[in-house]
Amino acid sequence: MSVIYAIGDIHGSLGKLQRLISRCEQDAGSRRMTFVFLGDYIDRGPHSSGVIAYLIDLQSRLGDRVVALKGNHEAMALSAIDGTGPLRLWFAQGGAATLESYGNAAPAELPRAHVDWMRALRLSYDDGRRFFVHAGVDPGKPLEEQEAADMLWIREPFLSDGRDYGRLLVHGHTPMMSGRPDLRANRLNLDTGAVFGGPLTAAAFDDTQNAPVAFFQAS
Repeated sequence: MSVIYAIGDIHGSLGKLQRLISRCEQDAGSRRMTFVFLGDYIDRGPHSSGVIAYLIDLQSRLGDRVVALKGNHEAMALSAIDGTGPLRLWFAQGGAATLESYGNAAPAELPRAHVDWMRALRLSYDDGRRFFVHAGVDPGKPLEEQEAADMLWIREPFLSDGRDYGRLLVHGHTPMMSGRPDLRANRLNLDTGAVFGGPLTAAAFDDTQNAPVAFFQAS
């Protein structure tokens, strides 16, 4: 049997990430494990560069068993790096902390390997039972017709919509300041505010049901 661990918004919280991965590895034991990261690896927290380096290393060791999705913060960073979006928007959302983690580099000076990694991030992942995405989806459109802006940014009407998508929607983006994941009949929010003092959360899934079989957290 295999197990999938979906992990919510990290935002430069490297220590919590390392502890959570260790906890998931202990839980998996001899089972084949896959990690799905829901985006927002950078900004606000102190160790954005370290988080990306850690995830690049994890991918190099586990290959396609590490699925990394793009969050709106990676999209903002790439826009700032490319000069296609306002730098002030990224800074207002925590981009200055990311540049500080790289030694106060300018956006264009970030390591090529890290920028290329962000460019290659995918927008969604469908394992047949769950649809993993950073922010959510437009409830009025089929999953295969979703637009990037909604998958990266949407809150409403997605959060209030109770329709069945044929998959459990697993997402982050909207921090749960309670520190607890929000499991509904049609969706699961795993952003538990790690950068705001809450824990970093992982949900464990197997092939027996759509819903998670366990949650793990690192503070």
